[in-house]
Parts: sequence; C-alpha cells; structure tokens
Amino acid sequence: MAEFQAPVVEPNDYIEVTGAREHNLKDIDLRIPRNQLVVITGISGSGKSSLAFDTIYAEGQRRYMETFSAYARQFIGEMERPDVERIDGLSPVISIEQKTTSRNPRSTVGTITEIYDFLRLLFARAADAYSYVTGAQMVRYSEEQMQEQILTKYANSKVLILAPLVRGRKGHYRELFDQTRKQGYTKVRVDGEILELTPGLQVDRYKVHDIEVVVDRLKIGNERSDRLTDSLLTALRLGNGSIMIQNADTEELATFSKHLMDAVGGVSYEEPSPNTFSFNSPYGACPDCNGLGVINKVDLEKVIPDDSLTINDGGIVPLGESRDNITFKQLRAIAKKYQFSFATPIREIPEDALKTILYGGGKAVSVKLAGDYAYNLAYEGLIKMIERWYEETSSEKIRRWAEEFMTVDTCPGCSGFRLKKESLHFKIAGHHIGELAEMDIANLLEWFEGIEDKLSERQQAIGREVIKEIRLRLGFLLHVGLDYLTLNRPARTLSGGESQRIRLATQIGSQLTGITYILDEPSIGLHQRDNQKLIEALRQLADIGNSVLVVEHDK
Repeated sequence: MAEFQAPVVEPNDYIEVTGAREHNLKDIDLRIPRNQLVVITGISGSGKSSLAFDTIYAEGQRRYMETFSAYARQFIGEMERPDVERIDGLSPVISIEQKTTSRNPRSTVGTITEIYDFLRLLFARAADAYSYVTGAQMVRYSEEQMQEQILTKYANSKVLILAPLVRGRKGHYRELFDQTRKQGYTKVRVDGEILELTPGLQVDRYKVHDIEVVVDRLKIGNERSDRLTDSLLTALRLGNGSIMIQNADTEELATFSKHLMDAVGGVSYEEPSPNTFSFNSPYGACPDCNGLGVINKVDLEKVIPDDSLTINDGGIVPLGESRDNITFKQLRAIAKKYQFSFATPIREIPEDALKTILYGGGKAVSVKLAGDYAYNLAYEGLIKMIERWYEETSSEKIRRWAEEFMTVDTCPGCSGFRLKKESLHFKIAGHHIGELAEMDIANLLEWFEGIEDKLSERQQAIGREVIKEIRLRLGFLLHVGLDYLTLNRPARTLSGGESQRIRLATQIGSQLTGITYILDEPSIGLHQRDNQKLIEALRQLADIGNSVLVVEHDK
C-alpha cells in the first residue's frame, strides 16, 4: 500500500484578490506583495476602504470565526461573506483603525499599554517606604534584629516589654482588660501610665486611648537572652507583629515592628502589593475621589451667576423662581428670621442669611418636612444638598441636574495622582509612582535609562527584568511619535490617531509574525517629524515578517 504524502504547498508571495465587488468596487483583481509596507491610496469614494476593510479584513475575520466550534459560533453570530470571488494567500488579519480606545474614565495610556502595570510591580517589590507623618524612611525588623538591637541599646538596663493592643481609638475597653487579666497579665500601660489590671478596670469611653499590655519586666543581659526571646515572641503575637520597649529608669520608649513602620510617628503600612498602587483597586485608590484624580465640586458662580437678581427672579438658580412648595416655605422662614424679602437683590441679603441658605449650620427652621426629597434648608444648606443628591441619587435625571451646578476640580486628597497617601509615600530614586506617571514618555524613558546608578544592589536585582520591559514599551511609544503623552493621560481624551498609534506600538511590542495589519490613515494630524517616525515603525513591523496595508487619502 502506497504511503500517503501531504501535498507540498508553496509559500505565496502575494495576497491575491479576485473579483472584488463590495460596495463601489467594480470586479477588481489585484495582487498585494506580502511582508511589505503597501499603501492603498486614492480620492474619497474610490473604494480603498471597501477593499482594505470591507473585503480583505472582513474575509480574514470570517475565516477566523469559522475555526470556532458550532457551539461557540452561536454566541458570536455568523459573519457574512464579502462580495468577492476569491482571496488567496490571506494570513490572520488585525485592523488598527482610528477610534478612541476607551470611554472609561479609569482607563489611561499607562493601563492600555500595560506600562503602568509593570510600574506597579516594580514599586511593590523594590520601592522604599517613607512615613507620611515625619517623612522618615520606614523600617522593618526581623525577630533576630529586634533582639540584637535591644541587647545592644539596653545593655544592663531594666526595661518593660510592651505589646500594643489599642492605637488611637475611643472606648472603655472593660472587656479587653478582663480578657487580658484572665490570660495571666497583671499590668497595662494606658496613655503612658502603668496601671494594675484589677477586676472591672475601664477607661473613659469618649477619649482616644493608646493601650499596651506589659508582657515582661527584666534587666537586659546576655544571661537573660532566653527569657528575652520568649518575651519578644509573646509580645509580637499579642501586638500583631509590633512591640514597644520602655527603659524603666528614663521612660524612653522605642518601637519595633515586623511590618513597615515609622518608630517616631507611630505610623505603619501594610506590606505593599501591586494593588497598593492601582487606582482601580480599593487597596490603592484615593478614598476622596475613588481613584479618578478629580472631584465634582459645586461652583458658587453657577449657583448664583448674577447677584443683582432677586430670589423672585430666580437668582439662586437651583431653587428656580418662587413658588409654593416646602423649600420656599423654609426659605420664607429664613427670610423672616433675618429680615429680608424675596424681592431683595441677593447681594443685599444679610451675610449670615445667605451663608445659612448655601452652607447650612443655622438653627432648624420650624417648617414641617414631608416627601422623599424634603430637606432642612437651614440645617443642611443648598450646596450640601446638591452634593448629596449627586452622590446618592439613583436617578440619572437628578444627577445631570446636579452636574449643571458643579465643576470638575483636582482632588485635594491625592493632588490628582489618584492614589491614597500611603501609596504615594513609596519611592524609587526619590519619585513616587504618581510623579512618574505624570512625566511625558520622552522624559520618563530618559529617567529609566539612568536608573541603575540610583538603585541599591538589592533593588537592581529585583527590578532588572521589569525595568527592561518598561524601557522596551516606552521605546515603542517613542518610536511611533507619542513622546509627548503621559501615562496618566485619560484614554478618552486621546484622538483617533493617537489611539491608533498606541495600538500600533503594542503590536510592534508583541513581535507577532505572519500577520496582515490594516491601518486607516495613520498620518492624520502628524507633523512631518512624527510622520517619519511612523513610517519607520510600519517598516519595522513589515521587516519582522508581516504584511502592512495602509489606507491613505490622496492629498
């Protein structure tokens, strides 16, 4: 029996299109060289997009969909075959069109290029932590380092080994004291004072307290090292990884922790992870702006655009013109109290009265409230009411109404960096991740080019591969003429051409071969210098074994 041999298929050097009749194409036959940069040009209406996108790209997508199982295709839907007799030599097709990458306000240049993800990883593993209270570098100790420091610093001195239980919280803590006493401990340190653990002990529930349990009292010496070790382990367990050592004679206090901690300011950080530096995660996002970097703030000029008008004339715009409802009943009560009328120009209304109307804080006005949206104008104030309705309402109509009186302002909590203050105090070579994300691509790449000289040997060993990947991706963006962008630039503010070139840079970085790329007028809006960079990038994509088709309008 003759052995079966598969037919030898010669590589096709061309994409051959036969009988293309899609849209305004008139039975077109053509051959496009493979693995080269090819420009399809012509005047508007000449059929260049019909050929590139509606014929070649559509057929490539249809063939790709046919590789899926029948079960998968029922969810995707069938793709109609373009009006063409035959296309030979077609490789997998990727279209890079001019369209905005994302409308999501959380999507940035850094996230869509994944450069910010590598930055997060770098900072989580190699950054130095600093206290947001004192600015001092945070330290952490192993159990051996703690014992060594105590033996050296307190040699031949009597010390108290304390385990912190409560830090800056209110409460009477009667149950905590009873539980600690039942565990065999006899003394606690409350707000700097040593107290006996007696039955029923409690503190003022309305005051803020610091409470530590006295684990041991001993004189430090080499012959007591075993007892010191046992006491340290016990204190670390009770104090959740932190202990305090007090000199019994001088009452000098020192703090040691297995976690990142500022011994002077008493601040401690959780162990950093990539999510610590993500503004899309509750572990890293600024709590004031929820990771957006901006807040909607009521603009007084929009609330009262013309203070020469009266309330009757609708001078306080959110309230509208005077009418008979619960809001204006309260407003009349305020007017009566402060002795002004609705016919008084707003600029002449007494300052205390206007402050009460806008910001609240006055005494409750004696008007019976009713309805879901009734509110005490004198107590809450118009400004707070607008903010509350914007944040809490489920009605899009009410939210849009509130937005009419608001402006977008930089978040004061994070200064626009989107991250919580702890995350912004992890630094590499003096910069936190938010400052790097604000640099333009050219300056950021320059900063990374010389970063090794500013890192310790440990940081270099940890970050070597990540830094290499960041440089590579920044280089691709620079290569397509996007040196002026920043990683923090919102994706929804990018032009179609910028979004297209970002996707092009991503494709260059993927190093895929055997692909047919189709681009739609990539040179729109580019200066001559940037256009040259773009051409070089497209040629590079073709040089590694891809077919690059560029649809360009004939100018």
